[in-house]
Amino acid sequence: MKEAELRGFADDFAEFPDEETPVRDALWYCDMVTGPDGQRVAVDERLAEIQSRYGPDSIVGQFIDLARPELLGAVERTIERYTAAGIPQPKYG
Repeated sequence: MKEAELRGFADDFAEFPDEETPVRDALWYCDMVTGPDGQRVAVDERLAEIQSRYGPDSIVGQFIDLARPELLGAVERTIERYTAAGIPQPKYG
């Protein structure tokens, strides 16, 4: 389930399919390892920060719970691509 569905906007975004590409994964990766002040954070810290900021009962909190497996998958795939390309992972801050 996407956040747009939780907000009641699924029909508005139906014409834009999820592209499920390495570019999407990389964008999600960047979001999941960057804190609200631009600092590098671990994925679990980022997810906890989002939950704390919005609250577990908010639409964003609900979405994070539902999307967690997909978000973690995107991060893992991006790290695998980094590794396969011989690019060292940046350090957490």
